[in-house]
Amino acid sequence: MAGPNLFALAGRNLWRHRRRTLLTLSSIAFGTMFAWLFTGLGDANWREMIDLAARLGGGHVTLQHSEYLESPTLSRSVPASDHLRRLATEDPDVARVVSRISGQMILASAGRSQGAGFIAFDAATEDVGTLSLIEAVDEGHLPNGEGPGIVLGGKLAEQLRVQLGHKVVYTVTDKHGEIVQEATRVTGLMHTGAPSVDAGLALLPLDDMRRSLGYDPGEAGQIAIFLIDQRDADVVAARLGASLTGTQGEPVSAIPWHTLQPELAGFIALKVGGTWVMEVIIMLLVAAGIFNTIFVSVMERMREFGILRAIGWSPGQLGRLVMAESVWLAIFGILGGLLVTAWPYGYLHTVGVNLMGVAGVDNAEIAGVALTSMMRVDIYPENALLIGAAAVVATLLAGVYPAWKAGRVDPAETIRLI
Repeated sequence: MAGPNLFALAGRNLWRHRRRTLLTLSSIAFGTMFAWLFTGLGDANWREMIDLAARLGGGHVTLQHSEYLESPTLSRSVPASDHLRRLATEDPDVARVVSRISGQMILASAGRSQGAGFIAFDAATEDVGTLSLIEAVDEGHLPNGEGPGIVLGGKLAEQLRVQLGHKVVYTVTDKHGEIVQEATRVTGLMHTGAPSVDAGLALLPLDDMRRSLGYDPGEAGQIAIFLIDQRDADVVAARLGASLTGTQGEPVSAIPWHTLQPELAGFIALKVGGTWVMEVIIMLLVAAGIFNTIFVSVMERMREFGILRAIGWSPGQLGRLVMAESVWLAIFGILGGLLVTAWPYGYLHTVGVNLMGVAGVDNAEIAGVALTSMMRVDIYPENALLIGAAAVVATLLAGVYPAWKAGRVDPAETIRLI
């Protein structure tokens, strides 16, 4: 004869105390909801910050002179080599590849001078997808290639007391260590919202800077590589680094973004670690609530379990019965979590919340990267699955001790209980 249907019995047992069961399911559902939302908020925010940092700097992976990181001088350049660009472009995880020159200069106007950083880029090959600063040019325009030109940060222009059309002179040290001065005119102003960028950065045409620095056609300071998924930066850097071994000419290294921007990487790592600690605490609290529900349910039914043992049930069957209750709680708890998460996730994914507006902050930055004002959620699928799996495991583990306790009942002792 077939044995009892433990899952059916477990379901009936749970609904004998509906209020307690519903409270337990609510704790699972809302616990997973908060975990999904907080993780999704972090995933979206950190991904946007990393992509923005890449579009402000040298990409997700940067090809540059092997000694440039220790001694960043403009004499340490990447040679004009189609092989390097082709090598990067052919990688399956790479989306875009552009050449740039970046460094430091002194800008001077009539009676004023100011040190600043600069990025020289090719406007014909770059757009906001590779250089976010282009989008911040809200006065004037980018140099059009028909003559010299420069775009200044809004606060930098104020410090130099120049406006559109005014002449400025920039001073740089060229490839051979010689001091070079060039005159140009302000064609545009940019306002990024990041104080350090607006007060200390200029944009110039790549070919003009090559001539000023004595670079050969095609020579660059860095080759910026943009990836389909920024999480592949280490893998792509290692792969390109292995391919670059033995490349003729100047030594070139492939460096991931977090090596070039350790402050931003450290900030993100700290925040991600804090998020996971908070989620572990949430799961522990959920597991404690589930354990309490199942354990109290088992203790209330000790006489019932004693009778079942007396009529032939084995300790294993009683243990599996209690574990089946945990399985039901896990299944319905996760389904409930999906239901209660659907609307807030959809709203925060599409509309978002202006947290800086709520906090009364106009702008903020980390390592020169402006923080986004609109906070949205966009969780990585593997993180969503991991949280769901953790909730299921926590629910099942919470039932282990009550199941063991139920299997150890003494029929003679428990039947006498009133």
